[in-house]
Amino acid sequence: MTKSETITKSEIRRGHIHSAASSIRASVFGFVSDFGFRISDFLPSFLIAATLILSAASASASEKRLTITANGALGDSHTLNTKAIQQTIDRCAAAGGGIVLIPEGTFVTGSIFLKQAVRLEIEKGAVLKGSENTNDYPWIDTRIAGLEMKWPAAIINADGLTNVSLVGQGTIDGSGEPWWRRYWEARRQEKDDIDPHFKIPRPRLVHFIRCQNVTVNDLSLKDSAFCNLQLTYCDGVEIHNLKIRAPHDPVKAASSDGIDLDSTRNVLVEGCDIECDDDAICLKAGRDADGLRVNRPTENVVIRNCRVGHAAGLVCFGSETAGGIRNIRIYHCRAENGCGEVVRFKTRMGRGGFVEDVLYEDIQADGVRTVFNFNMDAFGTTWLPERFRAAVSPEKGTPVFRNITIRNLVARNCNSAGHLVGLAESPLRDIRLEDVDLQARNPFVIRNAQGVEFKNVKINGKEIEPPQEAMTPPEKEKAAPAGAGGS
Repeated sequence: MTKSETITKSEIRRGHIHSAASSIRASVFGFVSDFGFRISDFLPSFLIAATLILSAASASASEKRLTITANGALGDSHTLNTKAIQQTIDRCAAAGGGIVLIPEGTFVTGSIFLKQAVRLEIEKGAVLKGSENTNDYPWIDTRIAGLEMKWPAAIINADGLTNVSLVGQGTIDGSGEPWWRRYWEARRQEKDDIDPHFKIPRPRLVHFIRCQNVTVNDLSLKDSAFCNLQLTYCDGVEIHNLKIRAPHDPVKAASSDGIDLDSTRNVLVEGCDIECDDDAICLKAGRDADGLRVNRPTENVVIRNCRVGHAAGLVCFGSETAGGIRNIRIYHCRAENGCGEVVRFKTRMGRGGFVEDVLYEDIQADGVRTVFNFNMDAFGTTWLPERFRAAVSPEKGTPVFRNITIRNLVARNCNSAGHLVGLAESPLRDIRLEDVDLQARNPFVIRNAQGVEFKNVKINGKEIEPPQEAMTPPEKEKAAPAGAGGS
C-alpha cells in the first residue's frame, strides 16, 4: 500500500493538512474517501462503476466480439475504413453490445462514434490512423479550448454514454503533421503575434463528452492534429498506462495537449508517460463569458505515478478557469529534461472562476526550465470568433488562485525556481511550499501574493523565506464570484 495524506474539505480550506497513512485504491471509490467526501454524494455513478469493475474481472466468454475486418475493413495503410468501422460499432450496439476489435494492421479512418455498451479494443500491432482529408471529420457541436462551438469531430468520439471503454495495446495515430504545418503558416502570417488558434480547425485524437464511467487504458496515442485525449463534462473517469507522443522537431505539434480534463469530475489518471509540445496533463473549466455561462467545475481528481518528458508543463491548471477547478491531488510524478514547467497555473482577467484546494506531493524534476509558474496574465493575444468577445465584468471575471500546497518536491539542474505572481486585483492566496529542494540558476520572483508560507525550502542548499509582504495573511475570504464554481 502507498502511504499518502488524507485531506478533508474542512482541513484543506483551513490550510492545515495533517499527515496520515492511507491508500488510494485504483478505483473511483479511492479518491472519494481520500478527499473526505461523503460516498453517498456520489453513489449513483460509483455503484455503476463498481459493478463494471467486478464484471470486467469475470468477463464471460459469451461476450460478443466483432472484428472490423469481418465487416470489410482493410489494414493496408491506404484504404479509408470509416464506414466499415462505424458499421461494426453500430451492429455491435444493435446486438446488445460487446467488444469491437481492431486487429493487427494499419487502418485509416475518419471520425467514428462509439455507441452504448460497445467497448473498442485496439490490439497489439494494430494502428488506427487518422485520415489526412479534412472532409473525413464532420463538424459537430462540441467544446473546444473552453468555448462551446462547432468544430471537426475527433477520430474517436463518445457522447452521452455510460460505461464506455477504449482499451488495448495498439496505437491511435492522428497523422497530425499537415494540420501543424497549416497552423504555423497561419501564425507566421498574423500581425502583432496574434494566435490563430480558432482559425485552424483540427481534429482531436479522442474526445469523450457527457459520459459517465469512462475507462481508457494501455494505448499509445501519437501525432494528434490537436489535443490527444480530452474529456468534457464527464463523471467517473479512469485513465491508466497511456503512452502519448507528439513531436517538437522538425515540426512542432501545435496544441498537442496530452490529457485535458475539461469540466470533468471524479477522475483517476495513473501511470501515463507523456511527451508532447504543449501541456502534458491539463485541468480546465471553460473560459470567459461562455465558460461562466456553462459554469461547471473540474473537481475531485487524482494524478499519480506519471512521467513527463518534453512538454510545456507536467500538470497544468487553466488557462480556462471559469467554472472552477478544485480538490486536486498530484503525487509521485516526475518531470524530465525538456519539460518547461513543473507546477504550472495560468489564467487572466476576464476568465473568472478559481483554482483551489490543490496538493502536489512527492514530485521530482531534472533539467526543467522553470519549476513554479503562477501566471494570472496569460494568453492575451488569441484571436476569438466575434460571438465570444463579450466583455466580462470584473465582479465575475476576476480569477482566484488559493489554498495550494506543494510538498516534497526535488528539482535538479533547473534554469529558474520560478514565478509566484498574482494580480493586483486578485493576489495569490495561501500558497504553501514544504520540503522543497531546488538547484536553480535564478531565484523566485514573488509578487501580488498573500499568505505565502515556506517551510524548509532551499535553493542551491540555502534555506530561503518569501518576502515579508508576501507572508501577510489574506483578508477574510469573500464569497466566490457570481457565476463561478457551480456544480
